[in-house]
Amino acid sequence: MIMVKTPFRISLVGGGTDLPAFYQKNGYGAVVSMAIKKYMYVMIHPYFHDKLRVKYSQTEDVDSIDQLKHPLARECLRMMKLNTGIEIASIADIPAGLGLGSSSSFTVCLLHALHAYQGRHVTKERLASEACQIEIDQLKEPIGKQDQYAAAYGGLNFVRFNADGSVKVDRFLNNTKLLSELMQRLLIFYIGRPRSARNILTEQQNSIGEGEKFKSGQQLVKLTHDMQEALISGKMDHIGEILHEGWMLKRGLASNITDSDIDRIYSFGLNAGASGGKLLGAGAGGFMLFYCDPDAKKNIREKIGLREICIEGDGEGSKVIYAE
Repeated sequence: MIMVKTPFRISLVGGGTDLPAFYQKNGYGAVVSMAIKKYMYVMIHPYFHDKLRVKYSQTEDVDSIDQLKHPLARECLRMMKLNTGIEIASIADIPAGLGLGSSSSFTVCLLHALHAYQGRHVTKERLASEACQIEIDQLKEPIGKQDQYAAAYGGLNFVRFNADGSVKVDRFLNNTKLLSELMQRLLIFYIGRPRSARNILTEQQNSIGEGEKFKSGQQLVKLTHDMQEALISGKMDHIGEILHEGWMLKRGLASNITDSDIDRIYSFGLNAGASGGKLLGAGAGGFMLFYCDPDAKKNIREKIGLREICIEGDGEGSKVIYAE
């Protein structure tokens, strides 16, 4: 049996510039993101019957890959050339559709488990690249590449998406210390409304390469470099301002990223002492992140009044945790 755990992620700044419509025109896109200790787990075990069993929120018991309804599981198995005689189960710390990159974490996790099941040790680059191939090339999802790389690599990273499709991951020095400092200044609240990111990302993909939205994308890329500099130099007080400016730009990239309820929650956080923040993921629901001095956390919690999610940074990325 094989068991793999793969982290979810928080995108701090640059989301949207990892879409090919932007980075192919601009020459590159960039994000600063970090993996967190909230995980996708995938377990694989030989199946007694000459069939496939895949357990997620549903259970599928089928005779062949082509009969699988779960698109990510189907394409991962197809890529690994595993047809029958295998049982797969997945469990997640946080449900899908909440802006933490769960779909890509599942893809990376399942690929990692399948490689391990077949006796292969694979690089983080290969895991991320294969996940992108499945989600973007095979399934034609209107998504970027940041989630797959965050899930595979873990840690706090500056990720550059080049026009030729290649990706460069730069891990920050003193990663563990930086993650710890960031965690002391971050608050994350669940605002509800699980959603599919597909419509938002489709609109972004269709518009971010043109006009004012392209200019907003260029400004977001600049902010990733500002964030990189602030983290490297230890100017932690600047990070809230960068997050705020990034959110003001990001919210204009598609028509349904935010609404009056989300804007009201964000304003409550700022008025209570946060220096910046953002809605995590593509938009429309999920989790709201705030950045503040540790002394301001109590007041923000009281003013927001929503369920808080306590997180820590993950520095390992996707990892086999059991193999027998």
